[in-house]
Amino acid sequence: MYGSDLLRYARVHRAGSILAGTAVVAVLSAFFGGTRIALPSIGSASLSTGVPYRHELPLLSAVFLTAAFGGAMSAHEETGARTMHRLRNAYCIGLTLTACTLSFGTEALAVGPEHGVVFVRSVLIWLGLALLSIRLLGHQLGWVIPMASAFPLIWYPRNWWDWTAKPATDPVSWAVAVIALAIGITATAATPWRRQVFLRRRK
Repeated sequence: MYGSDLLRYARVHRAGSILAGTAVVAVLSAFFGGTRIALPSIGSASLSTGVPYRHELPLLSAVFLTAAFGGAMSAHEETGARTMHRLRNAYCIGLTLTACTLSFGTEALAVGPEHGVVFVRSVLIWLGLALLSIRLLGHQLGWVIPMASAFPLIWYPRNWWDWTAKPATDPVSWAVAVIALAIGITATAATPWRRQVFLRRRK
């Protein structure tokens, strides 16, 4: 029963469209990821040198994944029982793992496994920021905080904070991924009714 419920939930919450969007991003990265963004890189020695599209495309995948939290019934689902939240969590985890596997596989075949790991790490970081953006600004604005975070990466590349250019084994970038995901998951769990319950208990 649980498996059939999960499949129905996935159909209603646009799993096919979301995965198709992340697949398109992965294919674009595979074919055009090495092309450099035609913007001045202020932090670079050469103003004509940009950063590869491959570094920033994971942002699109992360924002696509947040579409799983939208829909006409999203506000009602946040007030659902534990069964609904378990179903929602299972769907979002499965969707994220599928998208990351697809992205890693495509990127690894195109340019190598290390680039695939970096791509997935970027997806996870921007997913955490997108979840925070949804909680603070609403379901239609999940792209705002991720987009804001991309500007320093584009105009001041290859600094210590640029997780898109760090090696796959860079511990700082993985720490950023863990922190961003933790913040995003916490923001998602902080539904209005849970915040009210928490404030009542504090009084």
